[in-house]
Amino acid sequence: MSAEKRSFLFLQGPCSPFFAYLADHLRSLGHTVHKINFSSGDVVYWAPRKAYHFRDELGTLPEFLEALWLKHAITDQVLFGDCRPVHKPAISRAESFGIRTHVFEEGYFRPFWITLEREGVNSHSLLPRDPDWFKAVGKRLPESVKPQAFHSPFSVRATHDVLYNVAGLGNPLFFHRYKGHAPDPAMLEYAGYIRRFLQLKLKKSQDSENIARLLHDKVNFYLLPLQLSSDTQITHHSNFTNMVEVIERVMQSFSHHAPSSAWLVIKIHPLDAGLFNYDKAIRQLAPYYNLTGRVLYLHSGDLNALLKYADGTVTVNSTVGGLALSLNCPTIALADPIYNLPGLTFQGGLDAFWTGAEKPDAELFRCYSKAVIHTTQINGGFYCRQGIALAIKHADRFLDTDKSPLEAFL
Repeated sequence: MSAEKRSFLFLQGPCSPFFAYLADHLRSLGHTVHKINFSSGDVVYWAPRKAYHFRDELGTLPEFLEALWLKHAITDQVLFGDCRPVHKPAISRAESFGIRTHVFEEGYFRPFWITLEREGVNSHSLLPRDPDWFKAVGKRLPESVKPQAFHSPFSVRATHDVLYNVAGLGNPLFFHRYKGHAPDPAMLEYAGYIRRFLQLKLKKSQDSENIARLLHDKVNFYLLPLQLSSDTQITHHSNFTNMVEVIERVMQSFSHHAPSSAWLVIKIHPLDAGLFNYDKAIRQLAPYYNLTGRVLYLHSGDLNALLKYADGTVTVNSTVGGLALSLNCPTIALADPIYNLPGLTFQGGLDAFWTGAEKPDAELFRCYSKAVIHTTQINGGFYCRQGIALAIKHADRFLDTDKSPLEAFL
């Protein structure tokens, strides 16, 4: 632990009280905490704590930040997601002021882990892209401690999201220049979720039958788990514009290079709002690529069971790729996630993957997972009470130390 008392500046957090409680904890350790609110939702989840309010054009944010950094001798800034428009200026300029940036994000391993790294996450992560580094570090570390499990119902996360966005109805009055990072209006997404939830009740039975038949008949198949088109993993960390482009690219390659007896199984992301009809797009593309009868689209299903029996998994950069590797499933990444390492993922290109894929190196994955968990992961969550309490408890070794766990190895 660091004996030095630091000055923290909190920017935007997840749609939950997590940042407020974390700030209270840091104050209890003797640190100073300041906050910038960018929207009415930020205000609601930070209240009744004092904060600065940024209400000007985004172009003036660097000047606003620098004034606060100097005024309060800021040593550290804390934020959720390094690609939000309000965070980019803060990250790009902080180092020149001697300020450490702590970035929270959803976990690289789920469901009981969240990510906390300095300077950036995902493709901005400081984690080396060298299998030998992971082998060396992994061999030095003890076996990873099993995370403490907790129950975090989707309803809790959804409630926080709704409260945050209902509060955001005050933005035109109090933060009229604010533009959120989400591409679609919240109310449109909520309508999509309701419609998809009603559809899912009808689709689950059919999906279960199709999966059971697939596994019973021992059909060779490859899995394409879809990501959210609005996720920064797609919009900022890949060369794709949306998941339709991914689907078409994969179907095109599959039609020309996969074994003629193999199937392609495409599964929608569980948090997709259903604003785009992937089912219709796939049905239109299948005859064009001569894949009629060889493509199965799923609205639901046990992902672990599918990965266990799949001949391979294709992903852009989803955390599902890490899950596939843990289940010894051959995997290819179409972007550059942290697990895209020789020996783990297939490096020969998509066209060659269908017939040349190999299982991941189990020892390398063991070392990789130990290193990633030790250096970037916190047991806890952002939304339910128990998850938040765990996350705050385990964040000290990242926030209240001179060197982060990763920096200690670098």
